[in-house]
Amino acid sequence: MKHNKKRNTAFIYEILSRELTKAIVESDSGKKSTIIEIVREHFASDSSLTQELRLYKNLLETSNIQQHIAEKILHETKIVYNQLNEKEIFDAQSRLIAAINKNIGQEAWSNFVPNFKSLASINAIFNSKTAVKKRVLFEQATIQNMSRLQETQQKNQLEPLDSLTYRSFIQKYNNKYADLLQEQKELLNRYITGFADNGFELKVYLNEELSRLKEAVEEKKTTESKSLISQKLVEVGNYLEEFRKREFTDRDLNKILKTQQLVQELSAND
Repeated sequence: MKHNKKRNTAFIYEILSRELTKAIVESDSGKKSTIIEIVREHFASDSSLTQELRLYKNLLETSNIQQHIAEKILHETKIVYNQLNEKEIFDAQSRLIAAINKNIGQEAWSNFVPNFKSLASINAIFNSKTAVKKRVLFEQATIQNMSRLQETQQKNQLEPLDSLTYRSFIQKYNNKYADLLQEQKELLNRYITGFADNGFELKVYLNEELSRLKEAVEEKKTTESKSLISQKLVEVGNYLEEFRKREFTDRDLNKILKTQQLVQELSAND
């Protein structure tokens, strides 16, 4: 089935998240500000695109539940989706597409999105023009994804490092910024949507995530014997502790993204 990714609100949101990641890693403050303004304008809390995006997330972010519950969630989500204004969403998408083309560039559409097939399947479920047989098949696949146990470890996502230093880690991250970890995607999503609630959800998420990262770093400090690695882990641990005492900044976002990757790298080497 042909799928127009530019008419898939969840896909557009994904590429904006990835373009924002690139801008942060490359210290491109102009591009970062542009993307944030686009998100603020087109994904306001009461916008039609935000309402649609939430319904995508109902199906995308649900896992490890019983099949009959997954079926119920899908059924109720479709009912709510059918109440949305199709023309209003189409017009909002058109404005967003134009803003991306003008301010970010056509290359944004070439971003690799790992869960593209899932996004396309949900788009087909929501699309009233999808043939009944195909829609049923997409729905069944989506229900299976929602009821399937998710892997607790991300295996083979990153190749192990023979010798880890903080500088080499940063270089490795810069070369791999497109391959986001789940926790990095979650952080970026909270950061982007934080403008709608003055950062409340971001603060709640950071409180839990910083605790997890600090615990992981403290554990590694006791097991790492190489002095340079141990020293860098101490610096990271001190930063995480100090951050709790002040306001969140753009520089912190970049640092936490890298710390999340660092923790993943260290876990992969166990």
